[in-house]
Amino acid sequence: MTQRPEGLVELLPEADSFLAREAAAGGRRGLVLVHDIAGDFDAARAGALAGSHLLAGLPHEVLARFDADALVDYRAHRPRVTFSGDRYESFHAPEIQLYAVEDDAGVPFLLLHGAEPDYQWERFVAAVRDLVTRFGVTSVIALQAIPMPVPHTRPVTVTAHATRRELIAHYPIYWGEMRIPGSVASLLEIRLGEAGVDALGVAAHVPHYLAQATYPAASLTLVEHLEQLAGLHLPTEALRVAAEANRTEVDEQIARSAENTAVVAALEQQYDA
Repeated sequence: MTQRPEGLVELLPEADSFLAREAAAGGRRGLVLVHDIAGDFDAARAGALAGSHLLAGLPHEVLARFDADALVDYRAHRPRVTFSGDRYESFHAPEIQLYAVEDDAGVPFLLLHGAEPDYQWERFVAAVRDLVTRFGVTSVIALQAIPMPVPHTRPVTVTAHATRRELIAHYPIYWGEMRIPGSVASLLEIRLGEAGVDALGVAAHVPHYLAQATYPAASLTLVEHLEQLAGLHLPTEALRVAAEANRTEVDEQIARSAENTAVVAALEQQYDA
């Protein structure tokens, strides 16, 4: 039996209030939806950290909740529980939520933030597409990061992709055609393009030796590119401070090993060539 996509998402009362405010705004430009639903395709969790940073630094409210219990494989991604002394106190379930956020200039945008679904990809994507239609979204931007043979001592580069080349005309093309493992984010971009919705994304290049660590410099780069692509005014200072502290820490760790120092030097030569 085919299940309808709307059964996966619950619209909250705040959604109606948001739509009313948008209608009252009249001729405002189209709404942007940003998402960080990258899952395993998010080296150093840079996209997720960028999304969390936006929520921590900007006014926001939840408009819709997805049924994560029906979408996430808890055995593959075990939720955390809190155990205290002689009892379990709480269960921390994954969330997939749609937020209305205001940038530093008071311009609204949407943020889809949370876990990548393990199940029902097509149904999830259809539900997101329905939300895009309901809220009048005109462009969707994905944030993620991928491991690359690059050094942490150089500026973070990115790969951009889009349903139309015009959306990312000033970004270089690094690769030709290739087959890679799929993701919800890639399927969403394909389906949105088929529906005539502009969808694009940026993937920050994370040094492969930091892919399982924290690398705020990549998150900072994603937010900076998001500003340019969406025309938003976003806070970056906290990420900038975190990136500087992280750089110092990584430098110290690398310096303790002659082998690691040589690896970074070789990557620097390759980057600078």
